[in-house]
Parts: sequence; C-alpha cells; structure tokens
Amino acid sequence: MIDEIERIAENGTQRLAGASTLDDLRAIDMELLGKRSELSAVKQRLGSLDPDERRTIGRAVNEARARLEEAAAARRATLEAADLDAQLEAERLDLTELAPTTRLARGYGHKHLVTQAQERLENVFIGLGFTIAEGPEIEDDFHNFSALNFPIGHPARDMYDTLYLDYGEPGSTLLRTHTSPVQIRVMQTMPPPIYMIMPGRVYRQDTADATHMPVFHQIEGLVIDKGITFAHLAGTIDAFSKAFFGGDFASRLRPAYFPFTEPSAEFDILRPDGSYMELGGCGMVHPNVLTNCGIDPEEWQGFAFGFGIDRFAKERHGVDDLRDLFSNDIRFLEQF
Repeated sequence: MIDEIERIAENGTQRLAGASTLDDLRAIDMELLGKRSELSAVKQRLGSLDPDERRTIGRAVNEARARLEEAAAARRATLEAADLDAQLEAERLDLTELAPTTRLARGYGHKHLVTQAQERLENVFIGLGFTIAEGPEIEDDFHNFSALNFPIGHPARDMYDTLYLDYGEPGSTLLRTHTSPVQIRVMQTMPPPIYMIMPGRVYRQDTADATHMPVFHQIEGLVIDKGITFAHLAGTIDAFSKAFFGGDFASRLRPAYFPFTEPSAEFDILRPDGSYMELGGCGMVHPNVLTNCGIDPEEWQGFAFGFGIDRFAKERHGVDDLRDLFSNDIRFLEQF
C-alpha cells in the first residue's frame, strides 16, 4: 500500500505541474484531492488494518496529501502570475505616446496660444502637487456670489459686470464671472486638505480693448490645510510664476480688497517697458467663506488666487493687444 500511495503522489505531482490553465488545475486538484480521489479511497481502507500498520499508512497518506497540496499551490501561484502579466500587458498604456490628432500630426495646425498657456499652467501646478477641478459655466447666485461673502446689495457685485440669464427668478442665474464657484463646489463636496486649481472660461460685460475681453479664461487655485499662512501664498505664486515665465523677471504683491479673501493682494509683473501689469488677485480665504462651505475656520486655513490665462499668454509671448488672441487671424496664430 505504501508503493500505491507513492505512485499516487508522484503521478499527481507531475499532473499538477503540467496544468496549463487555472481551470485545468482546479479539475486535476479535485480529481486528486476530492472525496472520490484515489487517496481518499486508500484512507477509507485504513479501518481494516491493524493499529501499527494503520499509523504507518495514515502517515504516508497525510504526507502524500501535503505533497499534492503543495504542488497545487505552487502551480496556482505560477498560473495566476502569468494571467496577471497577460492582463497588465493587454491593459498597458504608453504614457509617452502622443494623443492621436490627425490634423496636428500632419502639420496642418497647432493648439491655440491660450490653450498652450492653460496646459502649461496646469502642468506647472500639477508639478506643485495640485489637482484640477472644473465646473459649470452657467451658475446660480449662491455659488457665484453669496457663498463667496457677497451679500445681496454688496457694492462689490457691481465690479463684475454680470451677464444674467432669463431663467428662474430675476438675478438668480448667470454666466459665471470667475471660476471661484468651482472653489465653493469643491469645498462643499471634498473634506480638507485641499490643493486644487480651477481653469475655465468666464464672462463679464467688459468692453473689448487691449487688456480686457467680455469672454476670457481664468485659472484659480485653492489651498485649505492646517497652519496655512500668507507666506505659503506668496511662495506658491512666486514658484509657479517663475516656472511659467522663467526666473528672470520681477513681480510684486500689493494690497487690495476682495470680499472672499482677507487679507487680499493683487499680483503684478514688470513689463519690459518698466510698467507693471496686473495678472490677478489673491489672499487668505475669508472665514465666512469657509463657514458657508461647512469648514471650521478655527481648525482650517487657506489661500486662494485667480489669474487671467489670456494675460499670461499675452505677456509670455509679447503680444501687444489681447484682442489678437480672439481675432482668429491665421497670420497671427501661425507665429505660435
């Protein structure tokens, strides 16, 4: 009987090692170790043996079972690893591969100057540890104004030259005047800490001139964490500005007023002609804004900033007139 048990173990080990798929392995495992297996039949015959022989044969049966179980586990690990490798190879993404854009690939065009600037800014902020959030361009009064510490009748509402829509109650629906409503939506749905940027298109009743457009692009940022100070804000602005424009330029922060930040500042850069140009505003998030979003201002602090992407593109490439970015003159666009 010992020879029979050894034969079962030897043949079974070879069959398990030769299983080509997990399904094959399961079938062989059931045949060798199931209730109707040869090894189980041998075990059922132990009752007819004398005590000494029963112990010897029983030990051999247990050793054979352990040997088969070990062989099955080893083959299972090999097959599962092979299946995983095959799955990973099938789902592999080549992150170095360019997105297929037929017209661009054939040299018929390129990304617009504003799109280039936005993608460059996004890449800079992602490198600083930020993530990207987006929101609707049609907004309600709460997200665009009230939650940002603009109460009804606040004079600061007038400076936004808002474009209201004929929908719902008068003055309740509008084309967003900044991407700050996305900050509110993020704070309402995401617990701190928050490190997020919000790029997008915004609308105001501005008269088009060399530095203003009624439709333009903003990128705003929001940081909410513990122990955040104005020094973190200044350092972040300095880091991303130098990464975007290059290190050889001058900038400044000057005091300003915004209802949603306190203290607040404007961010300017020095032009080649010696004059400063305003790029956007920034400041420490007002405690009322945190409270409106369900965040305890005693526990969490933060800063926010918002800059015009179009102006960044204009200054980076030395464009004299902001309207050139929107004229679609192919002679202008081909330069970039």
